[in-house]
Amino acid sequence: MANEGNPGDFSILTNNPLVESRLKGRGAWSVDYRPELSLREILVAARDKVYAGHTLYTHPLSGSVKPNETPYKSVIISVEPHGINDDFAVMIASAIETFDKLKDFKREYNDRVLKDFQLIDYTLICGAIGFDALSGLSNK
Repeated sequence: MANEGNPGDFSILTNNPLVESRLKGRGAWSVDYRPELSLREILVAARDKVYAGHTLYTHPLSGSVKPNETPYKSVIISVEPHGINDDFAVMIASAIETFDKLKDFKREYNDRVLKDFQLIDYTLICGAIGFDALSGLSNK
């Protein structure tokens, strides 16, 4: 992750309950858990932060699951603004544009599938922060 030299200056913006339950209070990061937001709304919230000068530390469309197929997304951004970065602004705007271009499936997923999507997002974000996802799951 781009912020290794400044621990504590990043926050995980997420609508994923697994990320919130397993990562909140477990490291130098904070978790901004917003369960009421859709994936697109998480991207918009991240965009608003980036436009306010916060640093985007993870790609908003990371992973192999298409954004219109999963309800969960976690994005890492700086806690403090560091100035507007045009590359980050373009990246987050493009992610929202990509989401909007994809056909919305409007699927209802059962609990098992939702838990699978939560685990995928959790594993991706753990990789970005260098957190052992497996040990995080085994320690309650």
